[in-house]
Amino acid sequence: MSLLLVGISHRTAPVTLLDQIASQTDSVAALRKDIAVSPYVAEVMAINTCNRLEVVADVTRYHGAVADISSRLAKHTGIHIDDLTTHLYVHFEERAVHHLFSVAAGLDSMIVGEQQILGQVRTALAEAQNAGNAGRALNELAQNSLRVAKRVHTDTGIDRHGASVVTVALDQAQAQMGPGVAQRALVVGAGAMSSLTIQTLRTRGVASVEVASRSAESSTRAAQAYGAQPIAMEGVCESLESADLVVSATGATGVVLTAESVAQAMKDRSDHPLVVVDLALPHDTDPLIADLPGVTRIDLASLADLPGAAAPHADLIAAKNIIDGEVLTFVALQAAARVEPIVVSLRAKADLVLEAELERLRLKQPGLSQGEIAAVEQTLRRTVSTILHTPTVRMKQFAADPDGERYAQALHALFDLDPESVSSLSEASQASGDHEVLDQERPGADAGWIT
Repeated sequence: MSLLLVGISHRTAPVTLLDQIASQTDSVAALRKDIAVSPYVAEVMAINTCNRLEVVADVTRYHGAVADISSRLAKHTGIHIDDLTTHLYVHFEERAVHHLFSVAAGLDSMIVGEQQILGQVRTALAEAQNAGNAGRALNELAQNSLRVAKRVHTDTGIDRHGASVVTVALDQAQAQMGPGVAQRALVVGAGAMSSLTIQTLRTRGVASVEVASRSAESSTRAAQAYGAQPIAMEGVCESLESADLVVSATGATGVVLTAESVAQAMKDRSDHPLVVVDLALPHDTDPLIADLPGVTRIDLASLADLPGAAAPHADLIAAKNIIDGEVLTFVALQAAARVEPIVVSLRAKADLVLEAELERLRLKQPGLSQGEIAAVEQTLRRTVSTILHTPTVRMKQFAADPDGERYAQALHALFDLDPESVSSLSEASQASGDHEVLDQERPGADAGWIT
């Protein structure tokens, strides 16, 4: 297995570019399917959130896979390859594991410690599994990333304050509105982000919450779940006239709230300010709304640097320490699995030698009883096991070392192991989903963008 991760996120690209990618990406499933046909990619999954698009793959060649994945990202996002590569990051092997563990735990999120990313990683894995694009390598990686993320959230207070994009945005909206609680709120959209918004607004004591979406069934379901009022999309402009707060988080590719519609709603309420929160990517609301008198617009780009977006320093350090330790354990176990065919082959050869000696003993000493033969066999097996124990254990330990492959080759040569036997064992392991690298082109510790 050689893990490769290629991605773009709010860490490396402006929200305007992420907005463009979100609006132009034709289909994450189509992207994953296109990458899967690359001759350098054995397994692939794609994580797509409001602030990142990442491809995680088990690859057979580093440079070939990077080039293929990058070109397909450019093709499916509609961004020219030269413009895209400036913002891409590339992680290989241990660095890829570390990055995905950090992402799943929420350490790389816009709001550090948020837990929504857990579901998004889980969804990415499920979609790759259903499409036949995820085998043993990505299953183990993704499942471990989810496990580590849960441990981080359980063992640290990184999400003690319950921060999420929604809570931080609503805190900021409240700060703009001043003392008191908004009496009337309008939520546009009925997805997971909108549902969390409705729930949070009701918990905070907002008296009236209306919900509008393109699907009457979805808005009704979301509204009923939290005691809100569903309205038709056609009623949004009318609702704007009395709302204190509007939160929009749809999956639409066009603008849902125009500056003109908001300006019209504000005509007769000059003394009644309005806060518009846009949590969508691509954005739902016209940026020109921010220029209207009495209107404040808050979007994703304005949230990352807010105090509520940061986790307590001590908890952040504790979380990072957990991830560092888990990465080392994961890499060591994967390395040990890679040398298992050699270890098994060595033990198989020892067994053949032992059986041959026992047969020779039976022929030379026909008078020995079955009990005596069994006693000799037990002694020989114990001796062989004792002799092989240390080198096989050390082989698995050394496998994670930078020179681990040399140790494996040395063991292979010293004991004159049958190459076909080792190869067949490796193929059997790969058939169960454990893909080995056929032609590694290992870069330095952490490759940045490779041109």
